Formats: sequence, structure tokens, C-alpha cells
Amino acid sequence: MRLDHDWIAAHIPHQGRMCLLDEVRFWNEASIECVSATHRAPDHPLRAHGRLGSACLLEYAAQAMAVHGALLQRSSARVATAGLLVSARALELWVADLDGIAGELLIRAERQHADDSGALYGFRVSEGDRLLAQGRAGVRFEASAPAASGLPP
Repeated sequence: MRLDHDWIAAHIPHQGRMCLLDEVRFWNEASIECVSATHRAPDHPLRAHGRLGSACLLEYAAQAMAVHGALLQRSSARVATAGLLVSARALELWVADLDGIAGELLIRAERQHADDSGALYGFRVSEGDRLLAQGRAGVRFEASAPAASGLPP
């Protein structure tokens, strides 16, 4: 099964032009690799003041983490949870903006720790062999609302 943009949009909360990932190339229990060319769009939703700043790469990484979480929940039949990006650490940006990046972005995220309350990921975003950004991000999980049982809360 190909995990393309349509599959991604159906499994994460980011919709419309804010769903930035084009495809999942690889994933396993510990990591995920996604690609995107959306940074080249002149109407990119995060573009401001005529440029797409490199800090937006954190959003690409966060969406890869969200996709990874959706894949893990699906494969284990766990109760669906929403994830909230709560921290970014050791963020290194190697370009000022994404406007000169002609190739597709390769977004890699590796789960370093996870429990019922959240997860810590390390991530790297590159264009070919050129590193554009790297860092760590913390995600807090919130259980989705339980199905209505007919009983008062």
C-alpha cells in the first residue's frame, strides 16, 4: 500500500494546504521517512513577508511525527490519541529560508522515547545529502474522547 498525500491527510489533523507531506517512503516501529516538495509552492500556507523561513522545517518534522503516531496506533489497534508538539530542543537550522531549495525535502524522525503520556523524537530534514535542519521535539498525547455510552460522565 502506497502512503501518499491522500493517505496522510486522512490520518493526521493537518488539512488542505497545511498537510505538508507528499509521501511516506519508509517507516517501522522506531522511525519514519517522508518526502515533500510543498516548500516550492508560491502559496505555501506558512510563507510570510515574501519568504518561507527555515523554522518551518520544524512543522514538516512535526507532521512526520504525527504520521508515525498514526501508523503505530493503526498497527497496534491502540485507542486513538491526539498529539501536541510541546517542545523543540537543540534545533539547528542550516539555511535561512527554503526559497532556494530546489529538490524535495527528506524528513526523518526517530522515536527516542515513548510512554502513554508522550514521545520524544529526534529529527533531520535534508535535501539530498545537504542537511537543512535537525533537532529534538517532544509530543504530549491526549486521549480522544471516548465513544458515547449513554451514561452521564
